[in-house]
Formats: sequence, structure tokens, C-alpha cells
Amino acid sequence: QVHLVESGGDLVQAGGSLRLSCLLSGRSFPYDGVGWFRRAPGKERMFVATINRSTGSTYYSNIVKGRFTISSDNAKDAVYLQMNSLIPEDTATYYCAASKYGYSVTNVAEADDWGQGTRVTVFS
Repeated sequence: QVHLVESGGDLVQAGGSLRLSCLLSGRSFPYDGVGWFRRAPGKERMFVATINRSTGSTYYSNIVKGRFTISSDNAKDAVYLQMNSLIPEDTATYYCAASKYGYSVTNVAEADDWGQGTRVTVFS
């Protein structure tokens, strides 16, 4: 098990930036694979980005590629999502998800643990 806590969500104007943080605490497994997902109002939870904390390998959804950057700071047991050039369609609750032994987390089924989410609202 691991406790995932997201933060950094806010209200931001289109074109602006935000950085989300996910802190992993109390983990008793590697949890190398960590991903960000989001759920917009009335829509399904969808994959945003993932990172392998050991190798630094990353993978992005086409919707955010080139605008968002996922990174990790293993000394702090933290994973970040830098979001630039935000658009109203990025409005959603963003969730951090981690896999005990998986290389990455690109879909809901691969996640063993989830955070509670942090809300991002982009207005035009």
C-alpha cells in the first residue's frame, strides 16, 4: 500500500500554467510506475501521462503531448505534472495513480493505488 496525495490544482486562465504534485508516502513496494489521470465532469477517467521512477521513461496521451511534462524527484518520493498552455478542455479533477510492480500506469486497470484528486479549472 501507499498513500498518494495530490496538490496544486487551481483556477487558471487559458494559456496559463500549473504544476501538480503527487507525494507517495508509506510505501512498502517499489511503485516505480506512476501515472496521472483526469476526469472531466460527466466523462470517464482518462490517462494523461506516466513515468517510470527508476528509468525516467515517460509516455503521454496525445491530447497533452507537447504541453504537459511529467517528472519525478525520488529523493522526495514525488511525481509532478507541469501543465503549460492550458485550455478549457483541460478542466478536470486530476488523479495520481501508482502500480506496485508495474513499469508504468497507462490505464485504470494497471493502478494499484489512487490519490484523492486535485481540481483544475481553466477559464477562457
